[in-house]
Amino acid sequence: MSESLPFDEYKTPIANLLEVRRRSIDDLEGFWDEKARALHWFKTWDKVLDDSNPPFYKWFVGGVTNISYNALDVHMDSWRKNKAAYIWESEEGTIKTLTYLELYREVNKFAKVLKDLGVKKGDRVTIYLPMVPELPISLLATVRLGAMHSVVFSGFSSSALADRINDAESKILITSDGGYRRGKYIPIKEWADEALKNTDTIEKVIVVRRTGKEVNMVEGRDYYYDELMSKVSESTYIPPEPMKAEDPLFILYTSGTTGKPKGVQHSVGGYMVWAYWTLKWAFDPKEDDIWWCSADIGWITGHTYIVYAPLMHGLTGIMYDGAPNYPAPDRVWEIIERHRVTILYTSPTLIRMLMGYGDEYVLEHDLSSLRVLGSVGEPINPEAWKWYYTVVGKERCPIIDTWWQTETGGFMITPARGISLVPLKPGSATFPLPGIDAEVVDEDGNPAKVGERGYLIIKKPWPGMLQTLWKDPDRYKEVYFSRYPGAYYTGDYCIKDEDGYFWLLGRADEVLKVAGHRIGTMELESAIVSHPAVSEAAVVAKPDPIKMEVPVAFVVLTSGYEPSEELANEIKKYVAKSMGPIARPDSIFFVASLPKTRSGKIMRRLLKAVILGKPLGDITTLEDAASVEAIKKAYEEFKKAVGGA
Repeated sequence: MSESLPFDEYKTPIANLLEVRRRSIDDLEGFWDEKARALHWFKTWDKVLDDSNPPFYKWFVGGVTNISYNALDVHMDSWRKNKAAYIWESEEGTIKTLTYLELYREVNKFAKVLKDLGVKKGDRVTIYLPMVPELPISLLATVRLGAMHSVVFSGFSSSALADRINDAESKILITSDGGYRRGKYIPIKEWADEALKNTDTIEKVIVVRRTGKEVNMVEGRDYYYDELMSKVSESTYIPPEPMKAEDPLFILYTSGTTGKPKGVQHSVGGYMVWAYWTLKWAFDPKEDDIWWCSADIGWITGHTYIVYAPLMHGLTGIMYDGAPNYPAPDRVWEIIERHRVTILYTSPTLIRMLMGYGDEYVLEHDLSSLRVLGSVGEPINPEAWKWYYTVVGKERCPIIDTWWQTETGGFMITPARGISLVPLKPGSATFPLPGIDAEVVDEDGNPAKVGERGYLIIKKPWPGMLQTLWKDPDRYKEVYFSRYPGAYYTGDYCIKDEDGYFWLLGRADEVLKVAGHRIGTMELESAIVSHPAVSEAAVVAKPDPIKMEVPVAFVVLTSGYEPSEELANEIKKYVAKSMGPIARPDSIFFVASLPKTRSGKIMRRLLKAVILGKPLGDITTLEDAASVEAIKKAYEEFKKAVGGA
């Protein structure tokens, strides 16, 4: 494992962290009773944890609160009301700032709009918007009324939207006249209309004007957001609905590649407390920080770390509606410089993509405002970590590598800078946060040996965990609690090293079986990307009559390198040397870009479909469909070259 890197802010780090963690696990209820009091409650709880019906745990039972109140109302009697809550920037360059007071007023006005349209406690509201200020406003107004939001990422297809509306049985849809991506118009309202042909629960549709283009508006059903808001007084106040801590807060569907999407249901009280404390523990945000979580609110990262946690902490957050490399590869660095961003929280996929453009784009900008860097979405390979640390952070910004899931509500394993920053190891998310009793186990549930790959499980409940799967409690038990009874099964591979650090290796189902050996795609991709010529890589399995499967790699080269058979062979040898001959890629295809969703995740199933000659399926979430055509072409040319193999 890698050596650790020190920082000036180290205290007596590991001892401090382990002491807090020990106390949190030994006295779970006492610990959370204390922590939950940092938030505002209309009524405090009678019982911290009701574990009488596992795995359906209830947190802060008897407590009454509202997360909208904790995100907005709590700031109205302080100077924070005149502080920027969001600085929004569009791809076209428009910049708009919303103070906490302005956001509070907009949320109250929109809550009145929703209330007048019949939205009440327990109703579901589906939100299908690009990254515009009306998106967090919609979330906060919905939960202010005690209704549940179901946000659908605006890059999802009409069929995916219809499926989620039908499952949630939503009565209101909030959408947009369209959006922009890389300068192109995205017909979001058109997709919404197509979805509504296959739903029967939506009563009203609210349309935000993002582009100003004329769109189809159904009389009696469709209303423009700005027209509805113009009829509401600026001084409107909608009292936040008193919500029981164990009431459901929102549904968010996980976007699996197979099977029906899982409607992850989070609670009001537990999620609120977990969101607040995880941001504080991991990043230790300060009052004057400019926080930029570059995710989309359509995903859990955006829910927790663009909307709820930053607002509860009174932070100023950046919202960007656009592609991170448009109109030029330095867009991210330009935004950081312009707004003096202090904390950047982004994905390894984006880091690797920006790394591929070379150092010069970073060096052209003044990034001296940055003091902390974060990583989310997938394990970060050591090479990308080091580039992020050295080139972007100038070796002075600690990297807060976070592991968590839609189901966990917030960070689970990450450097706890707000408690004691432990020595960092490139590629390791370090240690579990307080309250998280994590273990790496083998197939039989026994603790894995040091350095041995196993399955990551969580042995005790925590406040941010999902309550259940929407309308599917049996599937909830089956997916998360049946493999290792009494423990939450994460579905991720992990290794613990000799110092107790956790190394996440990606999904346990993203595994190649090569001649009886199990090789994680993340491990293999990390090895390939550590070659100096490689910017990005994606590995998929190709059936093989002898070895069962062989790894096939799609590679994006770093600026200055050209594709060649010699380079392909060099990379193969490099991987064989670093991981062993069994991991040597069978084939390497050089491509200009990898197929990714708009949230930056590589769509490996499309690569697999190309190799197997199967239909691609739904590709509406693709950032750039041309990438798949280029991959198809490269693969067809390869087959011809080797005689149709």
